[in-house]
Amino acid sequence: MENDGIRLRSPRGRWVLFATVLGSGMAFLDGTVVNVALPRLGEELGASMSGLQWTVNAYTLTLAGLILLGGSLGDRYGRRKIFVIGVAWFALASALCGLAPNIQTLVLARALQGIGGALLTPGSLAIIQSSFVRDDRPRAVGAWSGLGGVAGAIGPLLGGWLVETAGWRWVFLINLPLAALTIVVAARHVPETRDEGTSGRFDVLGAALAAASLAGITYGLIERGTAVPVVAAVVGVALGVAFVVLEARRSRGGAVSPLVPVRVFASREFTAVNVVTLIMYAAMGVVFFLLVVELQVAAGFSPLAAGSAMLPVMLLMLLLSPRAGELAKRIGPRLPMTVGILLCAGGLLLMSRVGPGASYLLDVLPAVAVFGLGLSSAVAPLTATVLATAEERYAGVASGVNNAVARTGSLLAVAAVPPLVGLTGAAYTSATAFTSGFRTAILLSAAMMVCAALLTFLTIRTNVLREPERKMACNLDAPPLEPCEPSEEARKHA
Repeated sequence: MENDGIRLRSPRGRWVLFATVLGSGMAFLDGTVVNVALPRLGEELGASMSGLQWTVNAYTLTLAGLILLGGSLGDRYGRRKIFVIGVAWFALASALCGLAPNIQTLVLARALQGIGGALLTPGSLAIIQSSFVRDDRPRAVGAWSGLGGVAGAIGPLLGGWLVETAGWRWVFLINLPLAALTIVVAARHVPETRDEGTSGRFDVLGAALAAASLAGITYGLIERGTAVPVVAAVVGVALGVAFVVLEARRSRGGAVSPLVPVRVFASREFTAVNVVTLIMYAAMGVVFFLLVVELQVAAGFSPLAAGSAMLPVMLLMLLLSPRAGELAKRIGPRLPMTVGILLCAGGLLLMSRVGPGASYLLDVLPAVAVFGLGLSSAVAPLTATVLATAEERYAGVASGVNNAVARTGSLLAVAAVPPLVGLTGAAYTSATAFTSGFRTAILLSAAMMVCAALLTFLTIRTNVLREPERKMACNLDAPPLEPCEPSEEARKHA
């Protein structure tokens, strides 16, 4: 049942924001908290560099491959219901991770964790988009982005503390009490919303093709040296093409609802901002994967000190992301996003100096501070733009698409970049070898950020956050790929 909207500053509005941030923050946190534990768990479980990559990527793989299905399930059966199921699933998989006796079991459990994340992550943002009144949504999304970014940034700190005090297994077991609190708050305070116009059977084949495509490509990028990974990558690309063809065909009508309706890409800006997301999160994935390992392996930081290195990012996103959302609403998202992404690139250039004997104050702090300023400026406007350029009925799908794009960018970059720069085998046990690859990888990531900033500046033109009546070329008679145009009333507000 749809509601009339909740005010962000109301008691219920704060509870809704708390539940969505806590749930999605748990998934974001797990995307980074594990990284700081990689050297210790790798040593204890006897894992190679590819084993560490799979520990990260098994989670990202199922998250990216199934997140679209998670958004569709929420739109149809209720966003709160699927969100709560995802949180519970995530908690159970986290327990299995914490009890894993070997690297193979851990990788399998991480893949199960990603399924839970695929259910809860798009639901959290779709709940915000469908629960709050329109005027409060940019600020709510900004708060969600900032606090979610805090969860991701605090992950290495929390992970370092847990590794040193309780052991790496508690990096996963900490999710159990967080999940229990999220479920209680969501059940009591979050309204149930769904897309009443959804019809047709689920696109199970589409979900399978998407997941299998990513799995094949990821395997091909990580496991090099024989013909099998090459074949897997080729098959993965072919399955990706088949997925696109299938979704285009099902978008024309039929008994099966498409996993990704082509209509959601009718807006040029929606398409462009998702391409920006892909590039930007690819660079971020490399940074969060390699930095905390570099600080431990090469610079000699303890797990706690390495995790603490990202604290400035956490604080800056907490303080500035909601304000960035408000600024983007007033002046448009183009400049805040462009400047923010360029600041991220500058932070990465500074980060490339980190190596043996690095000083936190002189080498690490300036880099992560500039990087944090950039993320604070860019993430909230980017997220708000994604939702503003899609029809409200596709809130879950739009959220799922953007999250899938972000995770796919990170997944492919973490799979491809380390082997490309020579980080293979036991490289994470050698300070010299790891630093050489780390610096090359960070410079590649900075170049990706520059490309994302340029694309943002050239494509994000209209102030979509101030066009409440914007029509995204989504009248039912329009061809599926017809570009969106704002209404006359929307142009007056631009």
